[in-house]
Amino acid sequence: MCDAMDETGREEKIEEVKRLIEIMRPAVQSDGGDLLLKDVDTESGIVEVELQGACSSCAISTSTIKLGVERILMSKLTWVKEVRGQVEEVDDLSFSLSLGKGSYIPVRR
Repeated sequence: MCDAMDETGREEKIEEVKRLIEIMRPAVQSDGGDLLLKDVDTESGIVEVELQGACSSCAISTSTIKLGVERILMSKLTWVKEVRGQVEEVDDLSFSLSLGKGSYIPVRR
């Protein structure tokens, strides 16, 4: 019986994270990117996300994850201890640029 209650609590926590990610996604999408939830470890409090599209080549992608996603999740969900992020691997930076105004292509000198 205890396992069923633990599983219910785990599922509720995951749904809370999914709900908040869905609230944040439009802001990221408005810059030509996307924010995807990759994993939630409810025991350790670690949430993993991925930035995609134009956000994957953006110079401030780390700030988006730490100062945006992590700050919001930790302020709303006290059990969240850390947000780890990755960016989608982009082979074609010109395609990434075409996705939105928030894209960044480093200038090689």
